[in-house]
Amino acid sequence: MKISKFSSFYTPIFLSIILFSCEKDNLSENIISDQVDESLEDYIYNTNDLSDYIYDQSKLHRFDIIISQENLNLINNDPTAEQYVDASFIFEDKIIRDVGVRYKGSIGAFVGCLSGPDWSNPSGYKTCPKLSMKIKINFKEDKKFYDLKKLQFHSQNLDPTKMRERLGYYMFRNFGIAAPRSNHVLIYINGEFNGVFANTEQIDGPFTNKNFINKGGNLYKEVWPIDHQGKSNNIDYFKNGLKTNEEISDVSIIKKFSEELAEIDYSDSWSVVQSYIDKDIFLKTLVVDRRIANDDGFLHFYLTENGNYENHNFYWYEDPINNNFQLIPWDLDNAFENLVDDSNPVTPIKDNWYEISNNCLGFNYGMFNLMQKSAACDKIIGSFKEFVDSYYQIDSVFTNTLFNTQKINTLLDVWSDQIRSSVIDANEKYINKEPSEQVWLSSLNNFKNLINLSLQNN
Repeated sequence: MKISKFSSFYTPIFLSIILFSCEKDNLSENIISDQVDESLEDYIYNTNDLSDYIYDQSKLHRFDIIISQENLNLINNDPTAEQYVDASFIFEDKIIRDVGVRYKGSIGAFVGCLSGPDWSNPSGYKTCPKLSMKIKINFKEDKKFYDLKKLQFHSQNLDPTKMRERLGYYMFRNFGIAAPRSNHVLIYINGEFNGVFANTEQIDGPFTNKNFINKGGNLYKEVWPIDHQGKSNNIDYFKNGLKTNEEISDVSIIKKFSEELAEIDYSDSWSVVQSYIDKDIFLKTLVVDRRIANDDGFLHFYLTENGNYENHNFYWYEDPINNNFQLIPWDLDNAFENLVDDSNPVTPIKDNWYEISNNCLGFNYGMFNLMQKSAACDKIIGSFKEFVDSYYQIDSVFTNTLFNTQKINTLLDVWSDQIRSSVIDANEKYINKEPSEQVWLSSLNNFKNLINLSLQNN
């Protein structure tokens, strides 16, 4: 069970120009697994099947998951087990057999959606119409689907706009930062409409091979080169964070970075950091992160149960030729919440990224009075403080070209037109468990207004 190390802090209060084409397919609403095996052609991957098609912003793809009742009951009865079961799925009248399907997520993904009594320790059977899912294409054999090994569909149960994830990743990617692609898709399970999901790219080997010139490097999830006291982390810490090259487990480059940082004073940390992190790319990452208020990301150092201050929701890619690192943002479901005020009582960050409070000791902040530590106290983030002027110059470019009211409203209008009829269908099918068109549109308008206010205030 993959539960966030910050689980004790999460709460149910999380509730909070072109025409795009909508693909239609002719599959019957009454499809069941034993009726499709003989009638559909098997999908066979070829090199002309590019993943760009799956994440095309102009498409609203449909995926039909075909799963036996026994396996569906198995995952529905214990979603937090995150156990893959055998299934198939249909895409554009072709069937992909023997894939693995499971539910996915940490506490935020399961809040209000399981039968267990303790929201902070999710358990029990599925009670929401939909949950986030992962499909493992290479479940039983080494095969790919449109050059992908995994698909993941995010339920967006706590996002009434259904836009935060897609817009956040769009902003990162279109400002030149390696980040997942994300669009909307429609999911059907055994012929029954399950809802509108965010189709967000898995960060894995295929992702790094597509996004970085020098391929085959190490990918790390949620490991920071040094701890909150500026000391080096151990070898096992880095090995446990590996998401590629696990068999070799050569973490010598990031360990070297860690040791060099640990040996130097905070005031001199840039002399080390500059050899491992590209200044302009990192500053651009900071700009987008702050503009979308990604307060549950790498800039939030939470006090954890082990007494350390740690951040999460990020990856590092280690370039195997240049031996440097690029941060990859992840898990944007809580982005945009604290744009104008601290709407989420758990995630808000007190300081700007270059500011320090309480002499780098932990302090209480927010409605829940939770402990956090200023991000600028970290030797990596703090080393960029001398480039604040450059940061604001980059921010000006970002707001002029991408993050402005006209651009954002145009995007949201086109995307909302794309999924409007499906939002209505979901509400008609699941009633109060899915937002009505009126609630959804009201949430979208509020979202636009908050973004506009944030731009006026900065």
